[in-house]
Amino acid sequence: MRDTLRRDWLANARGDVLSGLVVALALIPEAIAFSIIAGVDPKVGLYASFCIAVVIAFTGGRPGMISAATGAMALLMVTLVKEHGLEYLLAATILTGVLQIAAGYLKLGSLMRFVSRSVVTGFVNALAILIFMAQLPELTDVTWPVYALTAAGLAIIYGFPYLPWIGRTIPSPLVCIVLITVVCLAMNLEVRTVGDLGALPDTLPFFLWPDVPLTFETLLIVLPYSISLAVVGLLESLMTATIVDDLTDTDSDKNTECRGQGISNVVAGCFGGMAGCAMIGQSVINIKSGGRGRLSTLIAGVFLIVMVVFLDELIAQIPMAALVAVMIMVSIGTFAWDSIVNIKDHPPSSSMVMVSTVIVVVMTHNLALGVFVGVLLAALFFANKVGRFMLVRSERLDAETRCYQVVGQVFFASSARFIQAFDFKEVNERVVIDLEQAHFWDLTAVGALDKVVMKFRREGAEVELVGMNEASRTIVDRFGVHDKDDVSDILTGH
Repeated sequence: MRDTLRRDWLANARGDVLSGLVVALALIPEAIAFSIIAGVDPKVGLYASFCIAVVIAFTGGRPGMISAATGAMALLMVTLVKEHGLEYLLAATILTGVLQIAAGYLKLGSLMRFVSRSVVTGFVNALAILIFMAQLPELTDVTWPVYALTAAGLAIIYGFPYLPWIGRTIPSPLVCIVLITVVCLAMNLEVRTVGDLGALPDTLPFFLWPDVPLTFETLLIVLPYSISLAVVGLLESLMTATIVDDLTDTDSDKNTECRGQGISNVVAGCFGGMAGCAMIGQSVINIKSGGRGRLSTLIAGVFLIVMVVFLDELIAQIPMAALVAVMIMVSIGTFAWDSIVNIKDHPPSSSMVMVSTVIVVVMTHNLALGVFVGVLLAALFFANKVGRFMLVRSERLDAETRCYQVVGQVFFASSARFIQAFDFKEVNERVVIDLEQAHFWDLTAVGALDKVVMKFRREGAEVELVGMNEASRTIVDRFGVHDKDDVSDILTGH
């Protein structure tokens, strides 16, 4: 317990506190914007970000990762809020949390091992593009001071770390936000600020059970939305956890993260907040600003609620240009630039998976759909590649015997090539099929073996299977029909 406390909470206290402050400042406008997308009051997103960040700091499986209200989740709520109102959204949020907790106990987080590196890279690149695109409204049809402040913000972010000693002590995004705000106030510049996005809450969140009838009809209304929210939330959280794992060269417990996300969403729904998940942009800000432990996530949530409730007048004056500069930095830092260079060196199938994931996510703004397409393509390419590695060698042992040696994996993708490799028209009294270097994986493979054996028998040949490994023999004995006494009845359906 003491080692865990020291490792996850106190090992990087100063860095976690400073990075948490940066994240809190960046979370405020995003939470407000996501609330507007969902069609709810700004406080719903702010309360959600506070509750989720604080709870996940204790219950999550990935230290240093930031979870809060997100745009991907907000998009899924629009119809529910429009047709049924806020109370049903809160109920859907609680049910989303319950489903995610169940997913954690069912160990669905372990499924991340089936997501290829190409899909993760595509996901990261697509998210970087979406983060940049989200800043364009703040840079469109604006006055020249906005562009000047954004450029100055980027210069501070990238230049400040080169200053001796102090450059590595204070996170440059925090310096950027403070200096740009001071300049705007001192020069009385007319630029868009955080306060222009919407009114900030003036009270702390309190327990609020959703005012909906506890009936089966209510369940039918919220369940489809909750399932979608749970899937997208877990997918984005697990993908973000994988990315943070790579950035910090550490491991995380994906199943614990699933349960933690669920618990945090249940709490958010009970305190007037909308469902949320991990945020790759804010997580990258946290890591780049020096955050590593759970303390950074906790500080981000606590600072957020303190600032919006007690320092609302000051926070409302932060120029959006400063936050845009921070998010552009996140976009640049998130994009895997080496993936462009490696396209010509990597296998075409891997590059296609990566590019397809990017295109689908950017075109649809649906992270789950993009990852699904990427995983599907990766699986198809893998199956096709493995299927080509199967071969059948043939040699004559004597005048009456032909031996076929099968090498490789026999499954649905290679079963057709397996059948085509045998010459059924050749006259042989005896056929030996050597399976010592082969493996049968599925029912399609077993069916292919049945077909080969039965075809040879119809031609009058005696068939002998030799060298089959124990795993293959288990599935063949259970599902194969060539060695059954009633094989003719089975094949004719009688």
